[in-house]
Amino acid sequence: MEASSVPRQSSTQEPDGPCDGADRISALPDDLLLDVLARLPCAGAAARTGVLSRRWSGLWARLRQIVFRDVPFPSLEAALVRIPTPPPAVSLIEIRVPPKQRLRGESAFPKPNQNQDRAGSAVVKSLLRAVARLAPEKLVFRLPSYLIGRHRLPIDLPRFDGATSIALDFPSPFSLRVPAGANFPALEALSLTYCITDLDAWLSCCPRLRKLRLCRALFPNHKCDIRVNSPSLQELVVYRELSLTQHVDVVAPALKELTLSFSTKKLISISVLAPLVEKVSWHCCYSGSYIVFGLWGINKLQLQTAERQGQLSSLQIHAYADTSFLHAEAGNFAQEIEKHMVAAFSVLELHLTAKGHAFAGFVFHLLGMDRVGCGTQSLKVILRKSAMKGGCSPLCPCEFPNWKPQIICLAALEEVEFNGFEGEDHEFDLLKLILGCAPMLKRMIVKLSQETSASNDGCTKIYNIFEACSSVECDVYGNSGKYMFGMHY
Repeated sequence: MEASSVPRQSSTQEPDGPCDGADRISALPDDLLLDVLARLPCAGAAARTGVLSRRWSGLWARLRQIVFRDVPFPSLEAALVRIPTPPPAVSLIEIRVPPKQRLRGESAFPKPNQNQDRAGSAVVKSLLRAVARLAPEKLVFRLPSYLIGRHRLPIDLPRFDGATSIALDFPSPFSLRVPAGANFPALEALSLTYCITDLDAWLSCCPRLRKLRLCRALFPNHKCDIRVNSPSLQELVVYRELSLTQHVDVVAPALKELTLSFSTKKLISISVLAPLVEKVSWHCCYSGSYIVFGLWGINKLQLQTAERQGQLSSLQIHAYADTSFLHAEAGNFAQEIEKHMVAAFSVLELHLTAKGHAFAGFVFHLLGMDRVGCGTQSLKVILRKSAMKGGCSPLCPCEFPNWKPQIICLAALEEVEFNGFEGEDHEFDLLKLILGCAPMLKRMIVKLSQETSASNDGCTKIYNIFEACSSVECDVYGNSGKYMFGMHY
């Protein structure tokens, strides 16, 4: 073998260039190294950088934001113990235990003898105490379902005197007890998921609370009710879809944003005292025949204030026809709907499942309600596709008596849209009455159903109605969205 002709570098020659073997990264100041570690997604990944250099070993524990996302639950407390107590202050501790990889067919809630590392109450309490020792400004604590199971987990929350934000997110109900004599003087944001707790006790010891988020929470002192009384609260978010709410009572003089989503089976008591509220997202589902007018029942109400400039606030009413409602014990229809009008609105959307029944009298009755007719600037009537099936008998009570000669005031109404217009006689009557009761009406849009799109007679009737009202721009579209004809003056 021939010797290489490349000259060897002298052992005394100093290495130079970018690959000279020097650990230039470890030579950086600690603050800069911590800035590099802070960009990693998890404290576990930051800790593993210790294999690169002794200088990196343990450096992760000095991060101001500690995020555990891929650290196994049994290792969490040991990792927290390695973090020195302040100073430096810990601004965030976020614990999100990764979900367990299950075999096909394995239950998300295994039996106790199938899962030895399940988090018991004592284990969770000990972990929270280890977190409280670090006095974080913000805490996010989330456990997956396989660690909790289906049983209610009792937890005593330790004191977090300097915390400004606490979020506890569990996959199943847990009972959270506020420490006796506790005070959270700095807490501004609180988020609880699947929590059973005394909300009054929380609010009384959080004098600076600005944001409260409750998801599937229960309150032993008020059962399924939503009762919030706070002089400092500015944003309230409550999601209670799975529980049946009977009372909503909110007293928050500084509140600016309100989001409520709940369901009920009974006539509900609603009181909202929030004079400064600007943004409202309100969603209520009814299970049963409790808001009934004739054979029409309300199953959903949504109120949404404008989210951006140029957008109008809207009220959505979802209703369906059923002859069984004729024998239901109904309360005051208008009063029950008006309970949900906790903010002003300009757009009224009616989503109707008529099942072949006449709906014009029902719509006209809604428009005749004072708080509906006086403020509505835009009306949308949407007939669901299922509404086109079936029919009613000649003596069906869906045709409300004496509604056609009535006159109501729609002084603010400027635009009307019908979607799924069938061309029934009561629909033509409704068009005529709206045109006659809305002096400020500027535009009407009619989107025909498939059957009406192919009917020359139906289109002719609509044309004649529009022709008699020369002050309103009218446009008609077919079922496919194709423009058919219009009246523009």
